[in-house]
Amino acid sequence: MLLLTPGPVTTADVVKQALAQDYAPWDNDFRAIVRKLCADIREVAGGTPETHVALPLSGSGHFALEAAVRTFVPAAGKILIPQTGAYAARLRRLASEAGRTVVPLPVGSRERTQAAALAEALCDDPRITHVGLVYSETGSGICHDVPLLAQVAGGLGRRVIVDAVSAFGALPLDVSDLPAVDAVVLTSNKCLEGPPGAAFAVCRIDRLEASRGNAGSWSLDLADIHEHGKTTNGGARFTPPAPTLAALSVAMDLHRQEGRAARLARYTVNQRTLYDGVRALGLEPYLPTELQGPIIVNVQAPTVPGWTLQGFVDGLKRRGFVISNFYNTEEPTFRVGCIGAITPDDMSRAVEAMGQALSELPIAA
Repeated sequence: MLLLTPGPVTTADVVKQALAQDYAPWDNDFRAIVRKLCADIREVAGGTPETHVALPLSGSGHFALEAAVRTFVPAAGKILIPQTGAYAARLRRLASEAGRTVVPLPVGSRERTQAAALAEALCDDPRITHVGLVYSETGSGICHDVPLLAQVAGGLGRRVIVDAVSAFGALPLDVSDLPAVDAVVLTSNKCLEGPPGAAFAVCRIDRLEASRGNAGSWSLDLADIHEHGKTTNGGARFTPPAPTLAALSVAMDLHRQEGRAARLARYTVNQRTLYDGVRALGLEPYLPTELQGPIIVNVQAPTVPGWTLQGFVDGLKRRGFVISNFYNTEEPTFRVGCIGAITPDDMSRAVEAMGQALSELPIAA
């Protein structure tokens, strides 16, 4: 069974094998695995040991994203969030329910965030302290130019938090070139091709040390996680998802062997194979080609009697492919992920299976 979702994703056999062991989280050998894993993630982010640290957190990417907001945005601060889709809306809710003041920047669902619009909004409100940016908006499939946007925000004296959950490990990002970025948030089960259960924040060390006491939460305090790690040689404060971390360490070895650019190239061919394939089936992607990102393709649902998303999903599953069984855009679209340990040949077979699944549905002509 191949997962064609934006996460969790299909993993390599050696990654699955690492899950089939028991680990003692406070064992010194396991701590060494976690230290290496965090160093590998920091390296992919472009950070150095002197300036940045990768901090693990149990849970999904939203856990680490809320932790970053709580840790770095002071209670009296304001965070501007371009409203790029479903996941930007989630970031907005996370920040609001953490008690932070949110300034939404409207962005069309088929538009990229414009640097000029961001700069104008920041100049209009000098009380804005932070900007929250979603790199890959899996609600629609658009990828935004986060490195440019972060540079614009930094040039205007604002700090930045990056939601790179479905981008990290594939799309280009170098935190050493982006000093305004307090944290880049990622998860184990997207472009790093590991299992779900662990999230990370790659943070500036100086900003962590300046942000102690901001979080209002013990579990979601990245500054406290950092301090604890310094005194325990990388030991976790609470029981971590040990098998997930061990398997992700194996996945990071595979990532290093393939290389970020090559992984992005493979995902891009996956996406093009899928995009052209669904069009050949008479379906229409949600985004035009010039806006379509390489992570996920949203496809407009047929507006004909007899169509049901669950029926389509079930037909695909019988043929060995799993996609999301819910809509994530205002107009109904189904999502197909292009990431994970899958190839263009796998995607070609998935398109063939889609055609077969469509033919089974009682769709009126």
